Amino acid sequence: MKSPHDIIRRPVLTEKGYQGIEDKKYVFEVDVKANKVEIKNALEEVFKDIKVQSVNTLRVLGKIKRQGRTQGRTPEVKKAYVTLTKDSKPIEFFEGMV
Repeated sequence: MKSPHDIIRRPVLTEKGYQGIEDKKYVFEVDVKANKVEIKNALEEVFKDIKVQSVNTLRVLGKIKRQGRTQGRTPEVKKAYVTLTKDSKPIEFFEGMV
């Protein structure tokens, strides 16, 4: 079994992400192979006082980059849009950012 810190890579701190913090909606970059249940359990284990209501995921393909004749792709990313329940406490990490 994977560690919760292997599943949750980092928070995504963008303008769109900041707009959802007031409604208890957060965005995280997660492991590409993680499913919604694993993401939910990892978040509830890392942040002790939260209850996750729903998890929506989105896979972003890497962009094609060229250097001379050779070409390759940047790494693929998976984002998780997490909504907490109404009675759940907000995540303390995001408190000072709103």
